[in-house]
Amino acid sequence: MFEKLQEHQVGLLAVFTAALMWSTGGLFVKLVTFNAMQISFFRCSIAALVFAVLFRKRLLRVNLLTFVTALFYAAVLTAYVIALKMTTAANAIFLQSTAPIYVLIFEPVLLKTSYNRVNILTIFVCIIGMFFFFMGKISTEHFEGNLFALFSGVMFAALFLGLRKNDPRYQLSSIFYGNVIVALVCIPFLKGIQDVNFSNLWMVTFLGVFQIGLAYAVFSYGLRRVLAIEASIIALAEPVLNPVWVYIGYGEVPSFMAIIGGIIILSAITLRTLITETPLFKGRFKI
Repeated sequence: MFEKLQEHQVGLLAVFTAALMWSTGGLFVKLVTFNAMQISFFRCSIAALVFAVLFRKRLLRVNLLTFVTALFYAAVLTAYVIALKMTTAANAIFLQSTAPIYVLIFEPVLLKTSYNRVNILTIFVCIIGMFFFFMGKISTEHFEGNLFALFSGVMFAALFLGLRKNDPRYQLSSIFYGNVIVALVCIPFLKGIQDVNFSNLWMVTFLGVFQIGLAYAVFSYGLRRVLAIEASIIALAEPVLNPVWVYIGYGEVPSFMAIIGGIIILSAITLRTLITETPLFKGRFKI
């Protein structure tokens, strides 16, 4: 009993560690002076190398859907970095965190599951939260950055649904080839690159090794030892901590509207997860 409890605690710590590593992305993308596509090249090239070292032959397991989901993941990675360069870290991460909304909308259609009342209510509340990011005074650049962040969320949802539909054996391959696709697409943007110095290089190396590569490996390790509801709630530490690190290390202050919108979205997703995944409420909200 004690050994099982200890293993469960290790799993919880692993999931939180992964969320912590993911949350550093905003700060380092802001600090690196390369443009978004150059950052994406280095970040994803290094992440692909980390995956190759960690998972080796397992990455050779592929099917057609592997490469479809890899394209979705490549879009997530690229759009998120572009968003971080064009809008605030809070806007980028909170709007990307709207991915569960699109999953709730399209999962019943694609995977033949049922619509639940609580899911419909969650979608409605999250849409209200999204409006807060586009209220008040906002520059054109921030508006475009917000759209990239929303697009990243849509692609994140497509990735999740693709991984759900495919055999779990191909999950690692999808993530690996997604990084490879980004690296290949971004090669032309290296022309005329400036500020190739130690500061920029160690930060993009950190992004590739820790923020993507090892973070995913640690999350996978933890996910096998905890409940899905525990992992999903603990992983919300990423969007909470991301703007905090950016504020501490970069001095960027999220707008009041963004904070309100983020609280609404994260609260709605958390409550929905608790209601649908805990025995007390599970199964009571089907239409």
